[in-house]
Amino acid sequence: MPSSHTPAPRCQWFSILAGALDRRSGRRLALLFLGVLLARGRQARSCWIRAAGLSSQYRRCYPTAAAVGRRAEAIATRLLVEVLRPLVTGPRVVLALDDTPTARYGSQVQGAGVHHNPTPGPAGSGFVYGHVWVVLGLLVAHPLGGVVALPLLARLYIRKANLGAVRAADRPPFATKRTMAVGLVRWAHGWLALWGKAVWVVADGAYAQGPVLKPLRKLGVTVVSRLRRDAALCSVPPARVPGRPGRPRVYGTERVSLAERAAHPGGWSTGMFTVYGKSVEKRYKTFVATWRPAGGAIRVVLVDEPHGWVAFFGTDTTATVADILERVADRFTLETCFRDLKQVAGAGQQQVRGVPSNVGCFHLCAWAHTLTEVWAWNQNAEALVGHRSASPWDDPNRRPSHADKRRAWQHELLAQEIQAVVGEHHDHAKIRDLAHRCLDLAA
Repeated sequence: MPSSHTPAPRCQWFSILAGALDRRSGRRLALLFLGVLLARGRQARSCWIRAAGLSSQYRRCYPTAAAVGRRAEAIATRLLVEVLRPLVTGPRVVLALDDTPTARYGSQVQGAGVHHNPTPGPAGSGFVYGHVWVVLGLLVAHPLGGVVALPLLARLYIRKANLGAVRAADRPPFATKRTMAVGLVRWAHGWLALWGKAVWVVADGAYAQGPVLKPLRKLGVTVVSRLRRDAALCSVPPARVPGRPGRPRVYGTERVSLAERAAHPGGWSTGMFTVYGKSVEKRYKTFVATWRPAGGAIRVVLVDEPHGWVAFFGTDTTATVADILERVADRFTLETCFRDLKQVAGAGQQQVRGVPSNVGCFHLCAWAHTLTEVWAWNQNAEALVGHRSASPWDDPNRRPSHADKRRAWQHELLAQEIQAVVGEHHDHAKIRDLAHRCLDLAA
C-alpha cells in the first residue's frame, strides 16, 4: 500500500485526523489524504482515489467522503488541538471569517443555487451557480512569509428556496450565513478558551451586524471589521451618579456622524503600520463611540485613503489603532487562501452530488491546504522553490507560493516512498509497481 512508505510524521497527521472516523473508514481516509496531496490536474475524486492507490476499493471511498462531511467538526477539532496548537504563540488567537462560492454544474447537485459572485472578473457574470461556504480560518504569523490563513472548518450555506431539493435524510435546518458564522466561532472558542488566550475575530463588513456582534460580545470575543459610512453611532454615556436608581446607560444621547468627523480638518494623526507585509504611513482618527448592533462601546478608526476615507472598528475599546488596522489587512490572507483552494487544491471540482459528500470533499481540500502550510512552516525557502531552475524566466527571489509548497511536499512524499522500496530490499516487483505508480502520477 502507498501509505506504508510515507514519512512517519506526515502519516501521523493523517492518522490523527482519520481517528475521528470509524476504524475501517479511518484507514481509507488516511490514504485519501495522501491522494488529495499527490493528485495533479483536475481534482476529481476519482483522481484522489487513483493517486492514493485505492482503485480496488473505489466504491468504499465514496461513503468515506460522506462520513468526513458528517464528522467534519470532530476532525477539525483534532486538526486545531493536535496539529496547529504549536503554531499559536502569544496571548492572542486571531480567527478570520468570510464566505466564498464554488461553481458547480448540473441540476442534481444538492444544495447548489444561484449566488452573488464576489470576483466576476473582466468577462464573468455577477452571479454564480454552485455552493457557498462560510469558512473559519486561523491567522498565524510566519517569521519569513508574513501572516498565513489556515482554514479550519466551514459550513455549507443553502438558500431556503433550495432546501427542498435536498434529500430529507441529509437536509439541514435553514440557517443564515451570520448564524453559521456565530456557530463556527463558538466551536473554536470552546477549545481556544482552554488555552487561556484571548480570541479575536476579523470579519468582512457583511458580518458586522447585530446577529453576529452581540453573541460574540457575550462570549468575550473581540470582533474587528469594516464600519459603514452611515452607521448610526452614539456618544459614550456619562458616568453614572452614585446612588442614582436604575441601570446604567449603555448608549449615549448624542448622535455621532462619521462623515462630519472625517470632514473636520482637526484631530488627524499620522502613524506607521504594517499593512499587507509592508510598513506604510497612515493618516487616521480614532475615538470611542457606542453602536447598538455591537451591543455597547466600540473603538472607531477613520483612515484617510487616496480614494476617500474608510472606517473600521473593534469591539475592544482598549485596542490600539495598529491592532485594528493590521488585523483588517491580515484578513486579506483568507481571500488568498480561497484562491489557492480553488486553483491549486481544486475545491469544487469533485463530481459529487450529495450534501455530505460535497461537505466532505471541500473540507479535504481545505485541510490539505492547511497541512501543506504546516509542513512548509520550518522548511528552507530555497528548498521549496528548487524546481525554478528549470524556469529561468521565473523570479528566483519570489516568496514561495502555496503551489510551490505543495509541489515540494509531493516530491518529499514520493522520495520517501522510493527510498523505502529501493533502499535495503531490492524487490523487482515493488520497483516495477512503484515505477508505474510514479508514471501514472506524472501523467
